[in-house]
Amino acid sequence: MGTITVTVEDKVEERFRERTAQKFGKRKGSLGKAFNSAMKKWIEQEDNDAVAETIELLEKGINLGGITYKSRDELYER
Repeated sequence: MGTITVTVEDKVEERFRERTAQKFGKRKGSLGKAFNSAMKKWIEQEDNDAVAETIELLEKGINLGGITYKSRDELYER
């Protein structure tokens, strides 16, 4: 397990602690569980955004210099 030290805005911290207490209680380790959950969700969202961006680029296509082929057979014709 890693240790991360961060600085957050006071209002953000206060709201985070309130939500954490509501969901996980005020027991020891509840903030860690909440941070772990939040970080996982953020990573998942970033991964989804990257996949969506990649799909968009694939659908858009890439110009490789103007050589076009009418069919796959023409491309592999020998």
